[in-house]
Amino acid sequence: MPAPENKFKKLLLSGEKLIGCWAGLADPYATEILGTAGFDWLVIDNEHAPNDLRSTMAQLQALQGSDSHPVVRLPMGEAWAIKQMLDAGAQNLLIPMVDTAEQAQELVRATRYPPEGIRGSGAALGRASRFSAIPDYTVTANEQICLTVQIESRTALQNLDEICAVDGVDAAFIGPSDLAADMGFTGAKRNDEVQDAIKDALARINASGKAAGILATDHETTLRYRDWGATMLAVGIDVTLFASAARALAARYRID
Repeated sequence: MPAPENKFKKLLLSGEKLIGCWAGLADPYATEILGTAGFDWLVIDNEHAPNDLRSTMAQLQALQGSDSHPVVRLPMGEAWAIKQMLDAGAQNLLIPMVDTAEQAQELVRATRYPPEGIRGSGAALGRASRFSAIPDYTVTANEQICLTVQIESRTALQNLDEICAVDGVDAAFIGPSDLAADMGFTGAKRNDEVQDAIKDALARINASGKAAGILATDHETTLRYRDWGATMLAVGIDVTLFASAARALAARYRID
C-alpha cells in the first residue's frame, strides 16, 4: 500500500490555475470553515501566525475530506522542522526566504527519505503513515511531497533560474511585501520597479516549467498577477477578511 496520492501536486504541475487563501487564525475550527468556502488550497501559516506543530496538525485533521488542499508554511527551512511537519501528515510545504539553488537543494533533501535525502524514517509514529497502516509509506512517500519555495529578495531574483532548475522544487512563490522591502520600497509593493520585477519573475518561473505562485489581496492586482502567469494564486487572508468584515459591520450600525 503506497503513500496517499498528492492530488494538489498533480493539479499544480498540470498548469491548472489554483485559487488559495491564507489560514492565519491558527484555529482548526476557523480553518475547517475556510475549507468549506471553495478554495483549491489553503496555507496553514507558521511564519507569521501563532501556529505550532500541534495546531498545524489539528488543522490538517480539520481539512481531511475537504476539497481545499492544505499547504503548510514553515517559519524556516530547518530539516528537523520539515521532518516533523511531514510526519504530522503535511504533503505540501511552502518555505520562505529561499535565496540560492543550494538552499533549494537542501530543502529537497530534507523532504526525501534516503538515498535521495535525509528525512528520518520514523514514520511509524506519525499520521503520515496512518500510524503504520501504510506499510510502503517510506518507499513511496518521496514522489508525493510537493515543495514550493518563496522568492523574496534581490538575491533570489538573481538566482531564480538556478533555483527553478533544482529537481524536486515544484513551484516558486513570489513574496511581494518582502521583495519590495529588500528592493528598498518597504510598504510599497505596488511600486512600478517592484511590479516589473514580479512580472519578469513570474515569466521566468513559467519558462522553467515550474508553477508560479503569488499572494494578492485586492481584485485588480490579483487579476494582473493572473494575467502575468501566476497559477498558484492566493487571493486573501482569513485574518484580514474577518477583521474587515467585523469592522464594517460595527461601523454600519454604530450610533453616535
